[in-house]
Amino acid sequence: MQAGTVVSIPVIYVTRPLVYDSSGIIYLFLANCDMACHNELGKLGEELAVASLIHKGYEILERNFVFEKAEIDIIAKKDETLVIVEVKTRNSWVFGDPQSFVSKGKIKLLVKAANEYVLQNDLDMEVRFDIIAVLKNKYTEHLEHFENAFYHF
Repeated sequence: MQAGTVVSIPVIYVTRPLVYDSSGIIYLFLANCDMACHNELGKLGEELAVASLIHKGYEILERNFVFEKAEIDIIAKKDETLVIVEVKTRNSWVFGDPQSFVSKGKIKLLVKAANEYVLQNDLDMEVRFDIIAVLKNKYTEHLEHFENAFYHF
């Protein structure tokens, strides 16, 4: 895929564990939780992002990696590329796209934490920064994967 490619996958919520069908649809267990459960919404978004990445052949190396004030939601590997993933989950487009909530300050923190992860693990590989935007409410379930969402500096 090219830089900036957006990938959408269908999602159906049912009351059984996570499974895939032959068409690539993800079935994800959804507990009874209204959208007031903000933290649960974020966790659901991260679970959905992990499931999507695994389905696309990524190896999940670590989740919620913390360094100083920075937290990386997902660290994955695809081929010979280390992929740093920020997951943004929202229940409405009212305030803008979920991916637009990744500020310059957040990008700097992600880069710092990614650098620390590379140093701690003595890695010598390309690093890519992706954003997975999840929109979930009682009317809509939508996931978009923005590869090479921004470049480190």
